[in-house]
Amino acid sequence: MTRTAPIVQLEAISKHYGPLQVLDAVELEVFPAEVVCIIGPSGSGKSTLLRCVNHLERPDGGVVRLNGEIVGVRESRGQLVEVAPAELARQRTEIGMVFQSFNLFGHMTVLENIIEAPIQVLGTPRAEAKAHARQLLEWVRLEGKEDTYPRQLSGGQQQRAAIARALAMRPKVMLFDEPTSALDPETVGEVLSVMRRLASEGLTMIVVTHEIDFAREVADRVAFMDGGRIVEMGPPEQVLDAPTQERTRKFLSRILNTRADATEA
Repeated sequence: MTRTAPIVQLEAISKHYGPLQVLDAVELEVFPAEVVCIIGPSGSGKSTLLRCVNHLERPDGGVVRLNGEIVGVRESRGQLVEVAPAELARQRTEIGMVFQSFNLFGHMTVLENIIEAPIQVLGTPRAEAKAHARQLLEWVRLEGKEDTYPRQLSGGQQQRAAIARALAMRPKVMLFDEPTSALDPETVGEVLSVMRRLASEGLTMIVVTHEIDFAREVADRVAFMDGGRIVEMGPPEQVLDAPTQERTRKFLSRILNTRADATEA
C-alpha cells in the first residue's frame, strides 16, 4: 500500500460522560484504501471513538480531520465552535456508517431506504438514484428485494441493505460499528462476505468488530483498545498472533478460551 497523506486523522481525541473518561487522548491515522479493525473489551471506548469520526459524538478534546478538514467544528478566535448543521451534513456525506441495529426506516421499502439520502441530501435525480440503488442491491446480493420492507428481511439481509444505503452516498470512508453483533450466527457470514468485497475493492474502512478471524484476514492494521486508549496497534499477524502488551494477550486468550468452550459444548 502506498502511504501518502492520511484520509482520517484523530488528534488527541478525548471524551467524558460525567466523571467517566471514555476516550483518553486517542491518536489514529487511517490511510486511503486501508482497513483498520478496532478490537477490545466492552466499555473500552471503541464505538464512541467511531462515532467521533463523523461527529455523532463531539469530542471533549482533540479534533478529527477528513482529508485535512476538521469535522464538525471550526476554529474561531482560537476556539473550536460547532459548524452549521448544513456544513456538518455535507461533511457526513463523505463518511458512511453501518450500525449494529441496521437503523433502516421501517415504513419505507428497501429501495426507498437507499434512495432517500442521495435524493434529499445530494440532490440526485430520482431515476439516477434508483438505478444506482439497484446496482448496489445486486452487489450486496439483494436483487429482487427492492419493494420489500425491512421487517420482511432476515437480520443479515437488513444489514446488507444498510450497507447498500451507506454506499449510495458514495462515501470516501466507511465506518462499521460491530455490524455482525446483532445477527444470528448463520447470517454473520453473509455480511462479512460483503465487507470482504468492499475491502478488496479499495474502500477505506474503520471496523469495530469482535470477529477476530475477519480482522486477521482483512485488516491492514489492528488496534486493540482498553480503558479509552489504543494499547497496541500494528499488522494483524503482530497484534493478534504475537502481541507485545500483556493486556492484549489476556484479551485474546480469553476470546480463544471462550471459543474453545463453545466448540466443546
